[in-house]
Amino acid sequence: MTNEELIQERERESSSQIRKRVELARQRQLERLKKFGFYSNAQMGSGEVKRLCLLDKKNKDFLAKILEKFTLSARAYYKIIKVAQTIADLAGEEKIQNYHLAEAVQYRTLDRNQLI
Repeated sequence: MTNEELIQERERESSSQIRKRVELARQRQLERLKKFGFYSNAQMGSGEVKRLCLLDKKNKDFLAKILEKFTLSARAYYKIIKVAQTIADLAGEEKIQNYHLAEAVQYRTLDRNQLI
C-alpha cells in the first residue's frame, strides 16, 4: 500500500452495508458449523478450531511468537483463532490470513490492558 492510499480517506460503509456483511458472515459460520450443532465461531471448542480453522506455517509461527511475547494460555490461543476466523468471515475470506490474526491479537491485548 502506498502512502497516498494509506492517507486517502475511504468511503464509509453504511449501516445497511455493514448489516449485509454481518449476515453473510453469520451464514458462512452456520454452513461451516452446522454439522457440529453450532451456529457461531464462539461456540467452537479446541477440537473444532483445530479441524476447521487451519493455519499455514507462517501463521502458526506468528501465533507462537505472540503466545511467547504476551505469555498467553492455550485458552487464549484458541480464542484468538476464533476471533480471527470471525474477522475473516466478515471480510468474506475463506482462510484466516496473518492480518486477521494480528487484528484478533490486538483485541486480546486490549482486553488484557483493561484488566490491569
